[in-house]
Amino acid sequence: MNTMRAAVIRAYRDVVVETMPAPEVEPGGLLVRTAACGICSGDVMPWYIEKKAPLVLGHEPAGTVVAVGENAPFAVGDRVFAHHHAPCMKCDLCRRGLYVHCEVWKQPAITPGGCAEYFAVSANGARHDTLLIPDALPIEAGCLVEPLGCAVKGFRRLRAPEQLGVVLVLGLGPMGLLNIALARHHGASMIVAVDRVPYRLDLARRFGADATVDFSQNNVKTALLDIAGRSADLVIVGPPDVAAMETGVSCAAPGADVLLFSPVTPGQEFAYDPNRLYFDEVNLIPSYSCGPDDTRDALALLADGVIDIDALVSQRFPLDKVGQAYDLVAAGGDSAKVLVELGG
Repeated sequence: MNTMRAAVIRAYRDVVVETMPAPEVEPGGLLVRTAACGICSGDVMPWYIEKKAPLVLGHEPAGTVVAVGENAPFAVGDRVFAHHHAPCMKCDLCRRGLYVHCEVWKQPAITPGGCAEYFAVSANGARHDTLLIPDALPIEAGCLVEPLGCAVKGFRRLRAPEQLGVVLVLGLGPMGLLNIALARHHGASMIVAVDRVPYRLDLARRFGADATVDFSQNNVKTALLDIAGRSADLVIVGPPDVAAMETGVSCAAPGADVLLFSPVTPGQEFAYDPNRLYFDEVNLIPSYSCGPDDTRDALALLADGVIDIDALVSQRFPLDKVGQAYDLVAAGGDSAKVLVELGG
């Protein structure tokens, strides 16, 4: 096999299938035949993707190992998840668990990307953040490890994730739904979910939300007070939007954590009252990507059935229809996690 097909983002909402050379296996690395790859919200963030294009779409792949480099820690036939970044596990940042700031982590661990018929995993990636998918799970569960790992990391950063009270989740894309499931898993007393898409509001209840709010029809803070009788102990802000962040802070109770899951378009500023944060001891907690501890825990949660995989995966597209899949995610409407299936 010398060539393969891959989905290439040439610009925002311009995705095409191209033929390119298949990647080669390095010593200690892997070559994986891709079964499926998820499309992430970051893939449809215009400013973020435009600065990277052209590139092969996708960083949420799962597949079957078809070739191994010398001394690789996996075997041909293994079904694996591979993170697109992997830390060195040796530097001061890694020793502190700050994997995403490790200089080695910032280098790609998979080549050329997840939405290709084959991808190569670096030796460092194979060693430090590639996982065997249990036989009891469908192979596409591997596509959920990285996004769920990001949610797991966010909960690690909270002051007391085992003592959740009222939780407010803003934005009900795949990450919002995963955060609802984790909040329920951690024993939240009440979960209020906010979006404007009826499909996603309905799905939020299936994932564990006690109540939903359509923000296009309601003031979120007023609705939260009507439903819960008070402000939220944890606010999870998913949308890459300053207004959503400001709404989140306005809904935070004294002592609350406000978890920020997305960046915003460069140049925007987030306005808040420092005295409100100080005297109410409200924590603003950003959480970016995830590391090996988080992906291992995510896979365990999937294996334990904490996440309803069938409900989360809303649509599946073949590679030839990847443009339709991308447009569906970019539209932000009646979808949750969208997969591109490559048949490996």
